[in-house]
Amino acid sequence: MKHQAVNKRQAVNKRCNAFHPRPGVLACALAGCLAIASPAALAQSTSAIIHGQVTVDAAPADGATVTVTNTATGLSRSAQTSASGGYSLAGLPPGTYRVEVSAGGGSTSQVVTVRVGQTARLDLSAGGLAETGPVDAATDLDTITVTGTLLAETRTSEIATYVSQKQIEALPQNSRNFLAFADTVPGMQFITTPNGQESQLRSGAQGSSAINVYIDGVGQKNYVTPGGITGQDDSEGNPFPQAAIGEYKVITSNYKAEYDQISSAAVTAVTRSGTNDFHGSVFWDRSSEGWTSPSPREEAAGEKDEESVDQYGLTFGGPIIRDKLHFFMVYEGKDILRPAPVLPPNQLGDGDIAALPSEISSQYRSASRPFNQDTYFGKLSWQVSDEHLIELIARERRETGVLGIGGVNVPSAGTALNNDESRYDLRSVYSTVNWLNDAHITFEEAAYNPSPITPTTSNRYTIIDPTNPNNEELQVLNTGGGPNYQDKGQKGWGFQDDLTFFGWEGHTLKMGVKYKQVDLKAFQQFPPFPRYWYDVNESLTQPYRVEYTTARVGRDPFVESKNKQFGIYIQDDWEVTDRLTLNLGIRWDYERIPSYTDYRLDPDIAAALRGWSNIQNTDYDIEDYISDGGNRSDFKGAWQPRLGFSYDLSGDQRHVIFGGAGRAYDRNLFDYMAREYYGGAFTTYRINFPSPIHCDPGAGETCTPFDPALLTPEGLAAYAAANPIAGGEVQLLNNDLKTPYSDQYSIGMRNIVEWWGHDWNTSVTFSHIRSRDGIYFHLGNRRPDGSFHEFEDRGQTWGGTPWGFGIPGYGSLILGDNGFEYNLNSLLVSLDKPFTEASPWGFNLAYTYNDAEENRPNASNGETFLFDYPFATSQYYPSTGVPEHRLVLSGIYSPGWDLTFSGKLVLESHKPRSSNNCLNSPPEPEPNYLCDYDPYTPDGSIGYKRFDLAAEKRWNTGSDVSFKVRADLINVFNWANWNQFDGRYGIGPGGRLPVNPDQGQRNGNEIIEPSRTFKLSFGLDW
Repeated sequence: MKHQAVNKRQAVNKRCNAFHPRPGVLACALAGCLAIASPAALAQSTSAIIHGQVTVDAAPADGATVTVTNTATGLSRSAQTSASGGYSLAGLPPGTYRVEVSAGGGSTSQVVTVRVGQTARLDLSAGGLAETGPVDAATDLDTITVTGTLLAETRTSEIATYVSQKQIEALPQNSRNFLAFADTVPGMQFITTPNGQESQLRSGAQGSSAINVYIDGVGQKNYVTPGGITGQDDSEGNPFPQAAIGEYKVITSNYKAEYDQISSAAVTAVTRSGTNDFHGSVFWDRSSEGWTSPSPREEAAGEKDEESVDQYGLTFGGPIIRDKLHFFMVYEGKDILRPAPVLPPNQLGDGDIAALPSEISSQYRSASRPFNQDTYFGKLSWQVSDEHLIELIARERRETGVLGIGGVNVPSAGTALNNDESRYDLRSVYSTVNWLNDAHITFEEAAYNPSPITPTTSNRYTIIDPTNPNNEELQVLNTGGGPNYQDKGQKGWGFQDDLTFFGWEGHTLKMGVKYKQVDLKAFQQFPPFPRYWYDVNESLTQPYRVEYTTARVGRDPFVESKNKQFGIYIQDDWEVTDRLTLNLGIRWDYERIPSYTDYRLDPDIAAALRGWSNIQNTDYDIEDYISDGGNRSDFKGAWQPRLGFSYDLSGDQRHVIFGGAGRAYDRNLFDYMAREYYGGAFTTYRINFPSPIHCDPGAGETCTPFDPALLTPEGLAAYAAANPIAGGEVQLLNNDLKTPYSDQYSIGMRNIVEWWGHDWNTSVTFSHIRSRDGIYFHLGNRRPDGSFHEFEDRGQTWGGTPWGFGIPGYGSLILGDNGFEYNLNSLLVSLDKPFTEASPWGFNLAYTYNDAEENRPNASNGETFLFDYPFATSQYYPSTGVPEHRLVLSGIYSPGWDLTFSGKLVLESHKPRSSNNCLNSPPEPEPNYLCDYDPYTPDGSIGYKRFDLAAEKRWNTGSDVSFKVRADLINVFNWANWNQFDGRYGIGPGGRLPVNPDQGQRNGNEIIEPSRTFKLSFGLDW
C-alpha cells in the first residue's frame, strides 16, 4: 500500500514538473492540484484564504479536519469539510503555515506559504491519507518560499503582479522607497525629478494622483495635494519604512469592488509582524560626492558639488506571550544633502553671462539642499483565540527639507518644507466556519507646510531674453524671501468593515462598508511678501515693478471642510466550473464636501457677474457657477460595476485566459476644490514704475511714479489704502461638478511554461483605459462681443486671450469644470522565473507598449490650467510623460557562500514633451493666430537607460548574529539621460517660420538623476 502511494506521488510530481523538492501524499496533492483563484476576496485587507475540497479514494471526505498553523506566530485556523468535502480557511496573514489534514483515522501535514491578499484553492486528493504520517517538508503553496520567491498567479481577472520580499531586499536601489520596485510591473513608472526633490509612482496615461496604496488594508490616499498618497508631494522621502514591508501586489487595472478612491493603479501591501522568536536588525547606507561621478554640468564646471546620502535604521520584534501576543518595531531615517548650484539661465551664452553685473554673476556658485526624515512603525498582534486576531498598527513620519533653491534661486530664497504624518489602525479579524469579518478603526493626520526660509521681501533680477524676439523678461537671479507659503493637511478617523461568506458552494461573497470623517484644510498665499523686479541693465537699486498681496476685508483665506466619505460594495467570486471563474462586483461611493456645497458667492461679486455685459451672450451660462449656498449637491453617481473572468484552458493553471471590464471613481483634490476661496481671499497689487522697456508713459502705458516709500511695508500698505480694489481674481467651480473616473477593459493570457528545466510565468495583456471628467480651470473672461480670441472671425486658435477683459471692479474670472480626458491602449508583457532555494536564481522581464493621449498636453503631469482655449476640446495630443516603449529587466543570483548578486536594467523611449506649433501663422505684423498645442518627441530611440548592480555578502558569527556588507552601483555605465531639449517648431517671432533645424535636439546639460553612484551598506541581523 505504501508503494502504491509512493508511485502515486511520483506520478503527481512528474505531472507538476517538480514544484517541490520533497515528496509526500499531501505535498503532491497540494502542488499538483493547486488552483489559485481570484485574489480579491480579501485583497484589500491583505489576508489570504485557503479553500477547496478533500477527497479520499476519489470520494468526498465528509467530516475531515483541516488545520493551518502559522509556523512563526502560532496563529491557527481549523475547518471541517462539508458533505461534498469542501472547506475554507480564511483570515490568514501572509506567511508560512503547517497544513494538517485528518481523515479516516490518519493524518498528514505539509508546510506551505501564502501571499498577500491571495485566495488559493487546494483540492486535496488523499487516497493514501490514512497510511501516511506527518511530513516535515517545506514546500510552497504558491511557490513563494520563506526567502521571498514569487510566482505570479494565473487564475485572476485582475492585471496584477506581486513584488516579493526577496526582490525588495536584493534588487539594487538607492532610495529605500519600497514603491521603487513597482516599476518591475508592466505599466508602472517610478519617477524621480531631475533635482531629486520628488519621487512618485504613476501608471498609464494618468498622473500620480490617480493611484492609491493600501497598507494592511487601509488606503493611504492624499485628499488635499497631488502625489496619490499622503506625504509624497514635493518630497524625496519614503511613504513608509521599507523594513516594515513584507511584500506587496500591484494591480494596474480591473481591480475588484473593494478598492476605492482610485482610477489608475492599486498597490496593496502587508507589513511584517513579530514572531515566536526575537529577531532584529540594524543597517546603515552611505554615499557621497566622492562616490558619485560628476554630472555633465559638474564636468563642465571642473568641480564636484557637495553631496551625501545617509540612510539608517533598525528593526526589532518577537513574542510578548508565545503563540498569543507579538510585537514588531521599525525605525528608519534619512540625512541627505543634494547639490543645488545657483546657475545662470540656460538661454544665456558665455558673452551674456560676462556682461552681467558682478553683483549678479558673483552669486553663481555651488549650493546644497538638505533633507531629513524620520519614520517609525510599530505593530502589536494578539491572537485572542483560534477565531480572533486583533492588531494595533502605528506609523509616524517627520521630515524637513528645502524646496526651490538652485538654478537662479539663491539658498536664502528657498522654501522650508515641514511634512509630517501620523496613522493608527486598530484591526479585528474574526472568523467562523462560513464567515470572516475584517474591521478597522483608523486615525490619520497629515500636514504639508512650506514657508519661506527668509521671511522678507524677494527680489527678481531680469534681462530681456536674448533668444526670444518678443522682448520677454528673463529672470537671471532671485534673492530675498521665498515665494511659497502654504498650510494644508487632513485629519480624521474612519471605520471600515469587510464581511466574507463562504457557505454558498462555489461562491465567495464579500461585502463591505466604509465611513470616514476627515477634516481638510488649505491655506496659501503667493507671494507671502512683496516681490520687487529689477532690470540689471537699468538699475540694481530702483525696481521697475512691485507685486504684493493684501487680504480682502471680510474674507477668511483659511479654508476648512469637514468632509464625510461613505462607500459600500458587494462582490461574488463565482467558480462556475473547475475551469471558469467569474468575478462580479459593484460599489458606490459618496463624499460630502461642505466647502463646496455650502459655498455662497459674495453677493457683490454675483451682482457684478450678472451685470457684466461681456458674458450675457457668450458660450457659457454664468448661472452654472454662481452658488447661493443651496443650489449645489455632492456627486451621487459614483456607481462602479466591476466584472471579470478567468478560464483555465488545461485545468492545471498553466494556460489561463482572463479579462474584465469595470469603472473606478477617484476624487477631486481638495486643493482644487478650495480655489474658490483662494481666488477671492487676496487682492494682488502690481505697480509698474516708469522704465524705457517695461513701462513707457509715452506709449500710453499706465505707470506709477517711483516713490522710495514703496520699498517699505508701511509705504505699500499706504498705497493699498489709497488705491482700494474692490476685489481681485475670482475663481468659481461649476455647480454640477462631477468626480473623475476611468473605464477599464482588458483581455490577456497567462502561461506557465517549462524552459531550461524550470517553470517560467508569462503574461500577455491588452488593456484599454478611458479616463474622463478630470477637473481643470479655464479663463471665463470674454470680450465685449462675447468672443474669446481677438480674431475668431478669421479662424484664430491662439493668442489674443482676453486677460485684459476682467470682471468690472474685480479681476479675471477663472472657471473650474470637468473636461480633462485621457485614453490609453497598452500591451503588457511579463516573463518571470521565480527565485527559490532549490533554484537560487530569478529573472523578471516587464515590457510595456503605450499608445497614450490626452486633450491637454501636460495634464497627466499635473497641469490643471487651460488658458489658451475657452474650453477643453475633443482634440487629443500624445500624453506627455508617458513613454511609448518601456522595458525593465531584473535578476537575482545566489551562488552559495552567503553571496547574493542582483541587477536591474531600465530602457525607455523618449517621452513626448509639451510645445506649441505656430508655423502656420502668417508673417508679422499679422496676428499670431494659427498656433496649436503640438507635443514633440526628442530625437533618438532611447530616452532613458539605466543599469544597476548590487552584491551582498553575509558572515555568520557562530551565534544568532550575522554581519552583512552590501554594495550598490547605480547607473553602472554612467549613461547621461538628458532632460533639456529645444522644443521650438519655428525660430521666427512668436515661434513662426523659419523652421527650427534644431527642434528635438538637446540644448542643455541637465540630466535626469542619477549619474553613476556607489552606495555601501553595513548591517547586523539577529
